[in-house]
Amino acid sequence: MAKEYGRSERVSSQMQKELAYVLQRETEDSRLGFVTINEVIVSKDLAVAKIFITVLNGDEQNKLENVKVLNELAPILRHQVAKRMRLRHISEFRFYYDNSFDTGMRISELLNKQDK
Repeated sequence: MAKEYGRSERVSSQMQKELAYVLQRETEDSRLGFVTINEVIVSKDLAVAKIFITVLNGDEQNKLENVKVLNELAPILRHQVAKRMRLRHISEFRFYYDNSFDTGMRISELLNKQDK
């Protein structure tokens, strides 16, 4: 039997789209770099949203600074996303840096060196 696509997954998907839109169009913070929302994982009770991001063209310090800034802006971003979504309660936002993109790029570089 096929696995059901539950409510938390639907909310996660919609929240990712709305948050990406808000960050791109409505957030005017000069401290933020080019931030990409990789994944949003919402708890089953929809109380907490873990938001995994990547920052392009940034060093390690810049990446950590972006996560810190986003966690500071979390209440504002949460309010903006809540206006765009039809939910009675909106999840608490917690931002984390996603290392998978960096790891993939490093593996790709190593494989390219191996071929030469």
